[in-house]
Amino acid sequence: MDWKPYDPAWLVALAREQHADLPWLADALAACTRAAWESRAYVHFVDPADANQPGSAWQFQENVVLEHPREGEIVLDVLRGQRVGGAEFLKHL
Repeated sequence: MDWKPYDPAWLVALAREQHADLPWLADALAACTRAAWESRAYVHFVDPADANQPGSAWQFQENVVLEHPREGEIVLDVLRGQRVGGAEFLKHL
């Protein structure tokens, strides 16, 4: 994967505004400082190699949705351990 530096500040702000019920989410997004774009619609923050297999860093738990005025719905893939594995930008599908 082609990892690049990433500034998650805008996602952190959305999480704080829209999910006060999930106080860990903003911190989890703040840790997403490197990213690999799979497509225009999906960015990885955790390597998805062997997803959900024993020993893989990618262990899916749930989705959380954010809403952005320009980007629309953003579906976050939340992994075990309250980590954000990636984000899907539905308007780009």
